[in-house]
Amino acid sequence: MTSPLPPTPSPLPQARQRRRSPLPVVLGVVALVGLTGFIAFGNLGKSLEYFVTPTEYAQQQATLEGRPLRIGGLVRNATYDPQKLKLAFTVTDGGASYPVTYTGAVTDLFRENQGVVVRGTFQGGTFHASELIVKHSEEYNVPKTQADMDQLLRRSE
Repeated sequence: MTSPLPPTPSPLPQARQRRRSPLPVVLGVVALVGLTGFIAFGNLGKSLEYFVTPTEYAQQQATLEGRPLRIGGLVRNATYDPQKLKLAFTVTDGGASYPVTYTGAVTDLFRENQGVVVRGTFQGGTFHASELIVKHSEEYNVPKTQADMDQLLRRSE
């Protein structure tokens, strides 16, 4: 008689896999998002530069005093000394007015009743501007005749 074959060994049970906790990954992602948010928005308040009208500044004067900002309105009572490059004027929006001082070259577009935006800081009751942005007309008219061209050239001198 033939000897029976040895019984086939039963397959080994599958090893239990160790289940990893998702907590370290979740904490890492939260920390990364928090750090990114802090870097992006943490210094945002320091670098903001507000644009206000004189009336808005009068209403928020306590919070805006000494901070860099832009103020916009119409030019009134402008005086300019081209030798010293000193400009003094009043910016107004019809509700409030503030004196502005600026040192530097002034464009030909700057004049009375012209829209202006100035960048700088308030110190006391005076706005000390470091930059002057003058609004200009959006219309451009090409001179149609030689007389119009001559008149334009005379005005620019």
